[in-house]
Amino acid sequence: MGLIKSHAVCLPFPAQGHVNPMMQLAKLLHSRGFHITFVNTEFNHRRLIRSRGEEAVKDEGFVSDGTLEMAIDWIPGMPNMRLKDLPSFIRTTDPEDTMFNYLMEVSQECLESSSIIFNTFDEFEKEVLQVIASKSPNIYAIGPLTSLSRNLLEIQHNSLNSSLWKEDTSCIEWLNTMKPKSVVYVNYGSVTVMSNHHLEEFAWGLANSKYPFLWVIRPGVVMGESAILPREFMEAIKGKGFITSWCPQQQVLSHLAIGVFLTHCGWNSLLEAVSEGVPLICWPFFGDQQTNCRYSCTTWGNGMEINPDVKRKDVEALVKEIMEGDNGQRIRQKALEWKKKAKSAISVGGSSITNFDRMIKEALRQG
Repeated sequence: MGLIKSHAVCLPFPAQGHVNPMMQLAKLLHSRGFHITFVNTEFNHRRLIRSRGEEAVKDEGFVSDGTLEMAIDWIPGMPNMRLKDLPSFIRTTDPEDTMFNYLMEVSQECLESSSIIFNTFDEFEKEVLQVIASKSPNIYAIGPLTSLSRNLLEIQHNSLNSSLWKEDTSCIEWLNTMKPKSVVYVNYGSVTVMSNHHLEEFAWGLANSKYPFLWVIRPGVVMGESAILPREFMEAIKGKGFITSWCPQQQVLSHLAIGVFLTHCGWNSLLEAVSEGVPLICWPFFGDQQTNCRYSCTTWGNGMEINPDVKRKDVEALVKEIMEGDNGQRIRQKALEWKKKAKSAISVGGSSITNFDRMIKEALRQG
């Protein structure tokens, strides 16, 4: 009688930045003999976007009384935080708020679970992980998952594409014609939406920076209407800009031509940039992105933040600073330092590989 395989059911949050790392985890578990069931639904993804409604593009960051700047100094392992740096779902005055109560419930359930897996690495979030470990001892930091999967499963890595969007690979050919570290890569992820006014401000900021750019403008990025770029802008960027609806992000970030990543600061995007040593310009939208942005621009030192009410002059200035400024030089250096640490974590004997092996042993013991 044959041995029964352990069975893992993988249920990611239904957005591209969550599906991809969960798929990498599924591959890793499968490589260790697990039977995998992977669950995802595009319906929930669409429902999430609709549920944001007009709130998705309102100027929630502009509170004239300074409330959002209030220091939050009582969260263990998270010093120097402000109210506006906390996840957007937590910043509510309604005790009956659906998302707030859902997160409270899930957080408690996590602490009561037998184990928790984190897509991070020990040195990257040491303080926070230590606090969580004091409340839930069986935690496993095994990230960056995309890099760990690529490192351990080199041969099979491209056997299954986890993208929910049709990828335009012609952008790689375009990048091949660009000088090293010269291109601004812009991608707001699969959930972020904005006004057409903000889209135009980004457009002219990129054009005025005079640096070549690869810009992902996916369908639906402009709330309630089609994304329309001025004809004059399209004329101005001829030969300097490549605009597409989606791209193979990991391949893009690892390309030698990429000099900076203008991002919504989603966790998967951030970790992929860290793994490749790419500095960030952060424009967070919702969820944990504000917190990720704060850490990037302070604790980790690999990014700079752009004003929520984005102006073209700010886009131009930040691109130039990251690419050629003194502060930009420090940020680029910090990004390279984190790349080395991330690589160390997923290398033989590194913290993430060690934690992954411990996790597998514990899962098999319990299963």
